[in-house]
Parts: sequence; structure tokens; C-alpha cells
Amino acid sequence: MITSYERLNAYRVMWTLVLYDLPTETKKDRKLAAKFRKDLLQDGFRMFQFSMYVRHSASSDNAYVHKRKVIKNLPEHGKVGILQITDKQFGQMELFFGKKQQERLDIPQQLELF
Repeated sequence: MITSYERLNAYRVMWTLVLYDLPTETKKDRKLAAKFRKDLLQDGFRMFQFSMYVRHSASSDNAYVHKRKVIKNLPEHGKVGILQITDKQFGQMELFFGKKQQERLDIPQQLELF
């Protein structure tokens, strides 16, 4: 039996980071780049920085599902990187705006039905 602690363990909870650089020279390129971004947003990703989106997942299995969706929606041209890290690793990130340290992103609340 999995305990509540194990379900919410910072080593089981995952973050998926998608970093991309897509061509935008032509109208078609811009349309494809916008579609890729829209697909990320529809799948629950949030913008972290320009061309970098993050998504919180309750488990590595769930993170894998969202990684597959990103891969399915890859545009024909451009560079896309997908990185999956644990909540513990994500929590060790230090954020700065200029020289001022910033607060970390709000962590989505877990919904536990059982």
C-alpha cells in the first residue's frame, strides 16, 4: 500500500521543461510556432520564460504521457529540448531578476481523491 507521503514525495513528483527555438521568418513559420505554443498551453504547460514552458506532473508515468504529447506535436523545423526533473531538483533552482532573487513558481496543489 502506498502511503500519502510516498504519493507526494518530492522524488516522485516530476516537472517537464520544454525549451525551443523555432524559425519565424515566414508567415507559415510563425503560424507553426504559434500552434506549437498553443498545443503546450492546451496540455497544461505554463510559460516560464520566452520559449521555455514547464508542466507539473504527479508521477513519472504522467510526465511521460505529456512528453509524448510534446513529441507528437513537434514542428518540422527548429530545435526543441525536453527535460524531465524531480520536484526536489526543480525546488533547488535559484531565480533572479537582474541581481534580485525571485520567489519560486507556485507549486500546483495535489488533488487526492482516495
